[in-house]
Amino acid sequence: MISSSEVRVLIVEDEELSAQAHAAYVRRTAGFVVAGVARSSVEALRLLRSEPEVHLVLLDMNLPDGHGLGLLRAMRAQGHLCDVIAVTAARDVEVVKRAVAQGVVLYLLKPFTYAGFRAKLEQYADYRERLASSGSVGQAEVDQMLGVLRTAAGSASLPKGMSADTLRDITSALRATAAGLSASEVASRIGASRVTARRYLEYLAAESMAERTVRYGGSGRPEVEYRWAGA
Repeated sequence: MISSSEVRVLIVEDEELSAQAHAAYVRRTAGFVVAGVARSSVEALRLLRSEPEVHLVLLDMNLPDGHGLGLLRAMRAQGHLCDVIAVTAARDVEVVKRAVAQGVVLYLLKPFTYAGFRAKLEQYADYRERLASSGSVGQAEVDQMLGVLRTAAGSASLPKGMSADTLRDITSALRATAAGLSASEVASRIGASRVTARRYLEYLAAESMAERTVRYGGSGRPEVEYRWAGA
């Protein structure tokens, strides 16, 4: 039986590790359940037809069989009115404008942490709760509901003193190689100090977005290396 209080989420993401991470993040967030995971537009439309109810779609923009906005248009044409949060690395202003015009309620840029992911879902849950508790509404109530979606996640996304730009650079460095990288190697690639790189790498590891292993070899001490493992 489907609980009326649960938000059923369809994850549309072509990268396997990212899809797994998004599903794990949804399951960690109270009030949300995974309705399905689709790796393409065709699979997403099939799941939307077969699933009894989907409230929210987490939509990647770069899919193997078309752009996410094309999938969104197909969803609407087939009568699927579920809400959509774009979860993507796409930063093109035109894509953002078109996404908003087609009804995307929130936009979450990769890379992100679980805290940032959860903050977006909680914003959406607050919006749904306000919507469900209202019958007819006036201008003030409408403004409040939409304001919930426009409220910035604030400090929930990153700890104090950490930069989203530096996090993105370090994430890109990890994603660019299949082998593990030490803090010194990451620091060299992004032009930062080893201490700074290690702080961000440890943060990614704590968020289950990077894996820590020990590298042996040579005459020196064993060295910790990090490998990309998350969304």
